[in-house]
Amino acid sequence: QVLSSRVRFGIRGAPGSSRSGSASAGLSGARSSSSSSRSLVVRSSSSGSSSSPAPSTMVSSSAGSQTQSWIDSFNDSYLTKHKSFEDNFWATKMNLANNSSEALANTKNELDEFLNAPATLEEARALMADPATSDEQKKILKCVERTLMCYIIEDEGAMNIKKQITTLEASLAAARNVMKLGYTAADGTFTPGSSVVLRNLMRTSEEESVRKAAYEGLRSIGPFVLENGFLDIIKQRNALAKQLGFVDYYDMKVTQAEGFDKKTLFGMLEDLEKQTKPIALDARKRLANEKGESALEPWNMGYAMAGDLTKKQDEYFPFATAVKTWGQSFSRMGIRYEKSQMNLDLLDRDGKYSNGFCHWTVPAFTKGDGTWVPAVTNFTSLALPSQPGSGQTALATLMHEGGHAAHFANVNQGSPLFSQERAPTSVAYAETQSMTLDSLCDDAAWLARYAKNQSGERMPWSLVQEAIDQKRPYASFMVRAMLAVPFFEKALYELPEDQLTAEKVLELADEVENDIQGGLSARPLLSVPHILSDEASAYYHGYVLAEMAVHQNREYFMKKFPDQGIVDNPEVGPMLTKGYWNPGNAEMFLDLVERFTGEPLSCKAWVKELSTPIDEVIASEKKDYDAAVAAPERDDPVELNMQMRLVHGDETIADSNDGGFDAACEKFKSWVNAKYSSKM
Repeated sequence: QVLSSRVRFGIRGAPGSSRSGSASAGLSGARSSSSSSRSLVVRSSSSGSSSSPAPSTMVSSSAGSQTQSWIDSFNDSYLTKHKSFEDNFWATKMNLANNSSEALANTKNELDEFLNAPATLEEARALMADPATSDEQKKILKCVERTLMCYIIEDEGAMNIKKQITTLEASLAAARNVMKLGYTAADGTFTPGSSVVLRNLMRTSEEESVRKAAYEGLRSIGPFVLENGFLDIIKQRNALAKQLGFVDYYDMKVTQAEGFDKKTLFGMLEDLEKQTKPIALDARKRLANEKGESALEPWNMGYAMAGDLTKKQDEYFPFATAVKTWGQSFSRMGIRYEKSQMNLDLLDRDGKYSNGFCHWTVPAFTKGDGTWVPAVTNFTSLALPSQPGSGQTALATLMHEGGHAAHFANVNQGSPLFSQERAPTSVAYAETQSMTLDSLCDDAAWLARYAKNQSGERMPWSLVQEAIDQKRPYASFMVRAMLAVPFFEKALYELPEDQLTAEKVLELADEVENDIQGGLSARPLLSVPHILSDEASAYYHGYVLAEMAVHQNREYFMKKFPDQGIVDNPEVGPMLTKGYWNPGNAEMFLDLVERFTGEPLSCKAWVKELSTPIDEVIASEKKDYDAAVAAPERDDPVELNMQMRLVHGDETIADSNDGGFDAACEKFKSWVNAKYSSKM
């Protein structure tokens, strides 16, 4: 789950026939002899537990005790498999000592095999029909049914394909981890650098030759992954989906996660694409008129819009204080993590996975006896303290991934299945929570309170307005960049297999970029890491649907709190907790949005904001900025109700259990300054 490049004004570099459509559509086929006898295997859970934060999901031990015993056993068994896989996922993606791509593939297969259990499904359905089973237990069993139906592969051939895919993906991930990535200067000197380094150079380097070299470095990822197994992965993913009766892999993934098919999804996306295309074309013309035609080159666009601005604003986003700033902002909105443990690995380094994400080693849930099992969260970003804009990016990432963590820490249901991030959990549902919170990083009120330099001086209004002037006219570029990914993956999985060559895929990526974005993209489609891995492939549409919901949420909050707004409003966290977070995947995304905002999900609020004249935006934001400046300064302690561990690979930098959140932030600040001061 990754930070979208949100650019509301520049700080951050669908229904089927029923809006509550079923998310239980799963994988079907002829049952194999190997899976038909598999049933529930009870193992002990290694997770900790504590008192439940609320008794609403407690199950009576006097009714349906046989059912509850089955549920408890299932939960323990699932949690063991889930944790084993996630531990290996983290070790591999963070490139920890002794990590093993083979162990990752094996534990992934073991988790998939546990969930691919027709006999367990039959048992769950039988218990649902038992008169002694309570309504709460039936809700849990229904979630078990929905989840298993996303994984059960009763066709032995399909199961073999699935195992092949897992092995291929692990092999590609290992190759990508050691890829020699970087850029070649005009004199032929090669400088190693991650994709994060290359993207930052494109935004900030004053030399066009360096920006172009960085872009070409990003472009090199496409041929590399195509030469290292991605073509075979595409073929096998489609083979699996078609074996199971789906149109193709994208259709399978969206049906599992969202509860409606690919055709329905792209009906929504095409509407947004149609409404924003003229806005984006006008924005490209404006950029060319203001900065020259060369500004439309993919390596120049980011710099043309914000290169100088990023440097001007940089001092107001010191990386070393980013963690504390995030904690203060969330704490003052009343967001709590319900005794979670969070492991934060925030800095870029060689061999580390080239995207931020938030995963859960232990998903939060309430046991049948009312015992609360808090979440254990692994959270990573790719900060580069020595580069301009790193603190700004770090804060946006903390707000985004911290939003994911807050959401899943507060899912209060009777099984970890409700709070795990894979199907049948809606991608759009998950991303709405994180993106609603990271959207605050653009707000003038938030900048007035939190964008401060090391001396405590706030960002002046002149810089906030400069950001609006420079970036707001081009906000539609972000919409189009987001749309390009699902449209590319749709086209990719619709390619006939005899056309699936490296040359054709590279050509297809360029075609989609030109069609959707109006030219080649500063982030080449084949460099987007989501498309490579199972858990994130055919996923990016979730960001688009979520962004629709973000604008709808913000519009609702601003109408409800016209004077106080969202920033530092202590009612926001409890409202999100009750309205969105507590249910987990027990309720459908589209239903949750409509119930929370009072309107069905649409792109109306988003398009309205893109169409608002810039002078109106400036006037509104100036009013909010002035109100924030006039408000009394606060020095209240951060209260998030969690344990925070700050790590760097295998090294533990600080732990909030040792002195509290503020003390951990100070240790982290000292560590960053000592390690990077000579480079900053």
